[in-house]
Amino acid sequence: MELIADILMIAGTFAVGVYCAVLARRLSRFTDLEKGVGGAIAVLSAQVDDMTKTLIKAQKTAAGSAVKLEDLTSRAEDVSRRLELLIASMHDLPEAPKTAPSGGSPVAPQSSSVDVNIEGETVFLSQRRRVEAAE
Repeated sequence: MELIADILMIAGTFAVGVYCAVLARRLSRFTDLEKGVGGAIAVLSAQVDDMTKTLIKAQKTAAGSAVKLEDLTSRAEDVSRRLELLIASMHDLPEAPKTAPSGGSPVAPQSSSVDVNIEGETVFLSQRRRVEAAE
């Protein structure tokens, strides 16, 4: 009986040894830096570093763009204030006379394109042909 128990102990020890060898091979493949999870972790770590650098560059670019946009916005506000003042000052100008002076109708000079003000409306007189205007 002792002989059978010894044989079973040796067989069990042998089976545990084979099981440990299989686990060691699996673990070495698992942590392999080229094919296993260790390689995946190394690749992901490198990608995280690259993305961090790219994010920092994007943040700097966005900050620069925000400064430029703020400057342009302030310039546009200044220009709009000036335009409002100019438009307000246009209301202070005297209006053009509604009747033609000295009984005569306005005579347009002989040029190819003339701007004439008749009764408050601007009229453009042009002697160009349609083909010339299209070109």
